[in-house]
Amino acid sequence: MYYIIYGTLYLFSLLPFFILYAISDFAFVLVYHVFGYRKNIVTSNLIIAFPQKSAEEINSIAKQFYKNLIDNFIETIKLLSLSEKEFIKRASIDFADAKKLVDKGLNIQFHSGHQMNWEYASLAISHSLTIPWVAIYLRIQAKPIDRLFIKIRSRFGATMVEKHNYQTRMPQLMKSQYALGLIADQNPGLVKHSFWLNFFGKPAPFLMGPEKGAMRYKTAVIFVNMKKIKRGEYHFTCKVITEDGSTYSNGELTRMYRDFLEAGVIEDPANYLWSHRRWKHGWDAAFAKKWIDTAAIPV
Repeated sequence: MYYIIYGTLYLFSLLPFFILYAISDFAFVLVYHVFGYRKNIVTSNLIIAFPQKSAEEINSIAKQFYKNLIDNFIETIKLLSLSEKEFIKRASIDFADAKKLVDKGLNIQFHSGHQMNWEYASLAISHSLTIPWVAIYLRIQAKPIDRLFIKIRSRFGATMVEKHNYQTRMPQLMKSQYALGLIADQNPGLVKHSFWLNFFGKPAPFLMGPEKGAMRYKTAVIFVNMKKIKRGEYHFTCKVITEDGSTYSNGELTRMYRDFLEAGVIEDPANYLWSHRRWKHGWDAAFAKKWIDTAAIPV
């Protein structure tokens, strides 16, 4: 089954971008207007994040989000055949400051969010690094699709580590200099063991692992912002936060990450993954000890 799917999608990826984007435009009509995929979730999320915006503005952002989401998927499939030269033209990255940390012999954690195109961002970093790039990912339930995405994501030599295998695989990988990629706005599995703070003014759980790892292993920390220049072209900015995560106090790095992510989303609201339920877990007073925001604990 894998080879059938791979062969079919590889042939699809050979189509020129202008045809692929025509297909994307048609898919948008089906996904948004006909099937209304997660439309209520997207609208609800946008209203929470931007309560000051009118219904017309919310609707406009939602439409562009769906166009970006479909483009994101098609551009990812295009990676099966896209040349390295063409990829570099479409995924520029400010890597000078990150390179300085590599040259110092430091281990690095790259923290990003679900801005599009996150697949291009991972490959752009992997292509720019001269040390092993370790990317943490969530397994896709359909094994052939999971295998396909591992192939795409490891194109420039990345080591893919499934989230549930992190504890067993990372000790070996940490024996030499490494860079670790974390999309840190995933919803935690155990909210009572998560950090809690406001995200766009509403309480939300955040993974503790990225901060705790940076502090425990004294890694450098870089936040990555993703900006869509135009269809199929992205620019990624690497902001060095620290050369040693252990110099920060509990919750500080996560608050900084929250602020950085919010700023990027506000700059381009339609380029964030609004179809996932970022606020699906409600606040409970039992989480009070995990509240790390400087704002008052919710009542």
